[in-house]
Amino acid sequence: MFVRKEEEKDYNQVFELIEKAFENEEYSDHREQFLVERLRNSDGFVPDLSIVFEMNGLIVGYVLLTKIKINHSNSSYDSLALATVAVLPNYQGNGIGGHLIEFTHKKAKELGFESIILLGHPTYYPKFGYRKASEFDIQLPFDVPDENCMAIELVVDALKNINGMVEYPKEFYQ
Repeated sequence: MFVRKEEEKDYNQVFELIEKAFENEEYSDHREQFLVERLRNSDGFVPDLSIVFEMNGLIVGYVLLTKIKINHSNSSYDSLALATVAVLPNYQGNGIGGHLIEFTHKKAKELGFESIILLGHPTYYPKFGYRKASEFDIQLPFDVPDENCMAIELVVDALKNINGMVEYPKEFYQ
């Protein structure tokens, strides 16, 4: 088993993985695989942050971080969005998703990114250091519960004096 950067030849397998991973999720529009396709073609796509977890030639996990902005008045700050983490149902519960999240945190920091914003499960992501985005005075442009909007500082105090509204690439809304 190993973690590596996604390659173009992986796209179909990753599409099917995401589709299967979210198939029975209650709080899903079941279209995450199409979002990933759109994000790969967006200005926010960072190829080095599109990561697969492979076991015996089969991709069983995937994570994607894309560039976003946090806007406040006339200021704009760069950050990342965790767009999706997906693990094939038969492999869930084995730490693969967590391994992918920790791997991408390290990789993003190496690439000079300082923070990540996400919309996700309120009891899962805090295990990796995520806190409510509202604690940083950061808002997401979606009508969702506060506990589902989270952020993490990859660098100490990266969000200390940054607040405002997250601006996602237009591909998130198509």
